[in-house]
Amino acid sequence: MKKRTCKKLILSVFMIGAVFLTAKAQNPIIQTKFTADPTPMVHNDTVFLYTGHDEDDAFGFKMHNWLLYTSTDMVNWTEHGAVASLQDFDWVPHENGAWAAHSIERNGKFYLYCPVPGGVGIGVLVADSPYGPFKDPIGKPLIKKSEHDIDPAVFIDDDGQAYLYWGNPKVYYVKLNEDMISYSGEIIQDPSTPDNYQEGPWVWKRNGHYYLSYASTCCPEGIGYAMSNSPTGPWEYKGMIMDGDKRSNGNHPGIIDYKGKSYVFGFNYNILKQTMSKHYERRSICVEELTYNADGTIQKHPFWSRNVEQVSTLNPYNRVEAETMAWSEGVKTEFATEWERNISWDKGKKIAERLFATSIHNGDYIKVQGVDFSDGPKAIEVSVASLYGGKIELRVDNIDGPLIGTVNIDAKGQGDLWKTITSAVSDIKDVHDLFFVFKGEKDLFNLDWWKFTK
Repeated sequence: MKKRTCKKLILSVFMIGAVFLTAKAQNPIIQTKFTADPTPMVHNDTVFLYTGHDEDDAFGFKMHNWLLYTSTDMVNWTEHGAVASLQDFDWVPHENGAWAAHSIERNGKFYLYCPVPGGVGIGVLVADSPYGPFKDPIGKPLIKKSEHDIDPAVFIDDDGQAYLYWGNPKVYYVKLNEDMISYSGEIIQDPSTPDNYQEGPWVWKRNGHYYLSYASTCCPEGIGYAMSNSPTGPWEYKGMIMDGDKRSNGNHPGIIDYKGKSYVFGFNYNILKQTMSKHYERRSICVEELTYNADGTIQKHPFWSRNVEQVSTLNPYNRVEAETMAWSEGVKTEFATEWERNISWDKGKKIAERLFATSIHNGDYIKVQGVDFSDGPKAIEVSVASLYGGKIELRVDNIDGPLIGTVNIDAKGQGDLWKTITSAVSDIKDVHDLFFVFKGEKDLFNLDWWKFTK
């Protein structure tokens, strides 16, 4: 059971800022886990965000796997759990060190370039789906040159040539072959690396300009950028996308275009600092809209403080996973097979696996932003596994906004079966933010998914 002293501290901090959190864009965008080193990728009208994962008890870097989140509106993010780990590489001697990876698609295959620190090298994983499973196609490091072999980034130019960049404190690059798991030519250390470059390169092309963004000289790290007429430089330093801030030691850019807008991802330590003043490596990914000037240069942005507008609404009449949220307080997520939790498992049958919201206590909540109720629902279905029971208050527009329904969940004790509960809701139309506010005592229940019905 979770220690309530820590929970009360978190709750008090969050409630002080409740008005801010419900009125502003959701930065950091992930609250149920500590995430770092974003690598966003757009595929089939969806943003796939692969992240590093700082463990909850990390003091320094404690990172075992890479997580995946998706969004179609840039506000609500759905977790898909760990899609790769250091254990996917037979040649990796470490259990710790799943540092900043990079994702890219080519010819229907999905590649994840993963560094292993300590001079081990950079490996590559491949999958037939962006959700995995990812496997090691070569059984050895793709890059093994020096202690600088971290923070890989891949760019494919218009002519089809792919480039792999990496390095701290200098930029290295090499030409990848079309198979994306081998390279040709020499590894080159770029002589035009900007003076304030530290790590985390990200290369892209827009309107004929090539861009190199990066985490600037530590510490704290901001996000700087340079431009060139070639993917291999020379790079001309142009300025800062975001200055460093004393509230955040590190940074790591990931930049995409999506639905007519440009975005920069990075991270801060806000969630950590809401509970303690001491610095630990427990980071949280953020996103901000990127603004270009007419000449192609980039405007400087404040430190993860501006709104990211929702680019599409959410349909509540489709099944929505509980781990889809714009903001949450207190809630964690867990991936489990049924036998691990002794929930609805029959010996001899295929073991089911699920990712669900857990660690739910009184006063915790989940916010889902921009829900389009259209002409109005009649009821809501929720899939829950009760522990001590409780209820879900369904509120709109704010955490203490109008109550449109209450789902009562009986206490059935530890290890109860998953079941679907249907509860009536009052008439609600148009687009609203939806809050699942949890009430009760002790560990209430686990929540798997929800769906409104007309």
